[in-house]
Amino acid sequence: MSMTDSLPPLITLLGPTAAGKTALSLALAERFDGEIVSADSRLIYRGMDIGTAKPTAEEQARIPHHLLDVTTPDRPLTLAEYQRLAYAAIDDIHRRGRLPFLVGGSALYVRAVTEGLRIPEVPPNPELRAELEAFAAAEGHEALHQRLAALDPVGAAQIDGRNVRRVVRALEIVLETGQPKSELEGADPPPYRMLTIGLEVEREILHARIVARVRQMIEAGLAGETERLLAAGYPPNLPALSSLGYREMGQHLRGELTREEAIERIGIETNRFVRHQSTWFRRMDGVQWFDWNRPDVEAVEQMVADFLGVPSPPGPEEAGLVGNAL
Repeated sequence: MSMTDSLPPLITLLGPTAAGKTALSLALAERFDGEIVSADSRLIYRGMDIGTAKPTAEEQARIPHHLLDVTTPDRPLTLAEYQRLAYAAIDDIHRRGRLPFLVGGSALYVRAVTEGLRIPEVPPNPELRAELEAFAAAEGHEALHQRLAALDPVGAAQIDGRNVRRVVRALEIVLETGQPKSELEGADPPPYRMLTIGLEVEREILHARIVARVRQMIEAGLAGETERLLAAGYPPNLPALSSLGYREMGQHLRGELTREEAIERIGIETNRFVRHQSTWFRRMDGVQWFDWNRPDVEAVEQMVADFLGVPSPPGPEEAGLVGNAL
């Protein structure tokens, strides 16, 4: 047995929005006595349930979930805070003799945990952020990205210039510390033996799932949820409320978009986001990819069983899972 074999296990399940991660993670956690640690940057917010496709109360009752509803929409977690909470949850699951499943679609959250990213601990500087955001609004996001490239070319090459929030954070770090973010960063792999499973779905099938999901969110009351958040005093320009679904519903509530226009816009932006997700996931090493156009739960379960060195799980008929849809 190698030293790695003696480390506690961590199984990661990743993939784009609407790929089927929630249903598969529930099935795997039930089969292998597991608990789920969310790696989704929007599920952390309380009161944002419909627009984030947060696991339902019934799903959370089936399997314990961690890092859901940990903060309010006006108080984002830093990546370092998320990483600390995720490691604490994983270690607690191990102490209780259960199996942690890290599940989500936020590549940076996944990498922070599985790669042990070293994250610069630089407190936010509201005045500097406001100045940089005002510059981006006046001169354009490309000009802001060029400022970062002049100070931290390596870091700038790793950040999409359209993501103003991340560009501002990278500039904040270099201006506050005098060192580029890329030089302060690195990685210290955590003490786990890891299996990373990725779900990939044919574009046309995924598009149809996204359309169905958006319609389901609308019928479940996304407009009402957005209205409640705004009525609670959360401004629409918060990063949480300017994210997918909430941004478009806010525009609809203000009369800037019709209901159908908002639905169409959410679908278009979700498909764009999924392409971005897939690009980042494909850059990750060591992912065992599964074609999820025709879900094969048994094949994934067998891979997990082999990784854990435990007997193969019972077949779907024996387990009473025949007919369960993902």
